[in-house]
This record gives sequence, structure tokens and C-alpha cells, in this order.
Amino acid sequence: MKPAPFEYYAPTSVSEVLELLNEHGYDAKILAGGQSLIPMMNFRLVQPAVLVDINKIPNLSYIKTHENGIRLGAMVRHTQAERDSLIKERVPLLHETMPQIATIQIRNRGTIGGSLAHADASAELVAVTTALEARFKIQNLEGERWVPASEFFVGLLMTSLEPEDMLVEIEIPDLPARSGWSLKEVARRPHDFALIGVAAVLTLDKKDRCQSAKLVYLSAGDGPLVAEEAAVLLQGQKISEDLIIAAAEKAATEEIDPGNDIHATADFRRHLANVLTRRALAEAYQRAKGGK
Repeated sequence: MKPAPFEYYAPTSVSEVLELLNEHGYDAKILAGGQSLIPMMNFRLVQPAVLVDINKIPNLSYIKTHENGIRLGAMVRHTQAERDSLIKERVPLLHETMPQIATIQIRNRGTIGGSLAHADASAELVAVTTALEARFKIQNLEGERWVPASEFFVGLLMTSLEPEDMLVEIEIPDLPARSGWSLKEVARRPHDFALIGVAAVLTLDKKDRCQSAKLVYLSAGDGPLVAEEAAVLLQGQKISEDLIIAAAEKAATEEIDPGNDIHATADFRRHLANVLTRRALAEAYQRAKGGK
């Protein structure tokens, strides 16, 4: 199929984009990498009356340090982030995540901001930015605001963005010392959407006890699903195999909400979540003990 008719604009500044969004409201859609939007338009799952192409706007593709973290422009391509030395050094979980996203062809076009604004519950970046406690800078004609990832994703393909808003920047703080990380997922075939996945971040104190933990699941509900009770089990405790098993069991059986579809049953997804959580926590623990 082909998309329904629409008006096309290619502004060259953020201010022009905001003017167009303010004028057209719900009728407008921003086009970044187009790897999700264009297929949906072709199937007429979405039919925007106005398409606002932001590919001609300079200075939205930066990666830079900022205080105790890094900031990325919303138009940073996946391959740019995948190959960036600053991300490899400062945000190793993000560096490890990028090659697992779709195919190289999609990563060449897809953007960080576009993936986050699309808010697909099976997208790795949605879960990873939540696990890393990222913040998102949103602009409209009235000004700007920062929204934490925990408040940005509000439902299936839904965010806190209003029709006149534009996501322009992502801020990811540095992990504390003695932190470890891991991303584990299972797909039926390479580059398919994951049947289930988990991003884990673990920080140890000087006595090797868990100071803080974060477990965020993808393809486990309507958005990034945070297993808060499993994290509580870990906090203040000496990490052991039995403790990891208990945390994985609680997350997989009590906290996630996977669905049934033609690819897998909910029970199978829970089984996978249990196994992947154990592996992710074990890997994050070993990395945290390494002191980096």
C-alpha cells in the first residue's frame, strides 16, 4: 500500500518545526529516520495530514559531554552512536545495545530520538534509557522542559509528548563507581523484535553489597517495565546465586506482564525472562566487581 495524501515540509531550524507543530497540532507528524513511521504510513495505520521532515536541521546530531554524563542530539543515527568512542567509554550499556538493534541498514537511517518518541515496548533503547535514568529535553513555542525516562513513556506507543512538542536532546548520566550493566534478549531470528529482553544495572558498595539495582524489561508489557520488587530484594544484600535466582523468579512471575501472540506464549516469555534475568544480573555483578 501507499500512504494517504499529506503536505510535506522540510524546515531548516527547530523554531520552524515548532511553528509547524503549533499550527497543525495532531495533524502533524515529525519525520526523523522514518524506520517506523513510513511503514506505518504505507499500511495506513497512521495518516498524518502534515509531515515535518527534520533531516535538514543542522546541530541535532551531536554527542558531547555534559557535567557528569553525556548528551545526544535527537537526530543521532544508531550507527553514529554505535561507533562513537565517547559513548563506548562513558555509557558502555548503550554501546553494547546498539549492535542489537534491527539491521545495519535500519541503524544507518534510524535515530535515537525517533526510536524513543515512537516508544515501542519492544525497542531496546526504550528499556535501556529507563535503566540508565536518562532525561529528555522537550521544546515547544513556550519554552523547554526536562522529563525523566520514568515519566516520558506512558503506554503502548505513547509518551508524554504533546502535539506541539519536539524531543530535541537526550541526557544520560554517568554510572556510579562499581557499577555493572547488561542487556540480554531473545529473538526467533537475528534482527527480529525480541520475544523478551532485560536491561540490568547494578551498583555495589565497598563491601560488595548491592547499593542499587535496576531491572527494566522490553516486550513485557505496554512500555518499559521496571521490576521494582525484584530490585528491592537485591538492595543491601551480598549478591549470591540464590539471591539472583530469587530476584529473577519474582520479576518473571510477579512483575512483568507479557502477552500471547503467534511468536510465543506468555508462559514461555516468563520462562525466558527468568533465564535472561539470571544471566544479566550475573554479568552486571561481575562487571561491578571489576570496579569500572
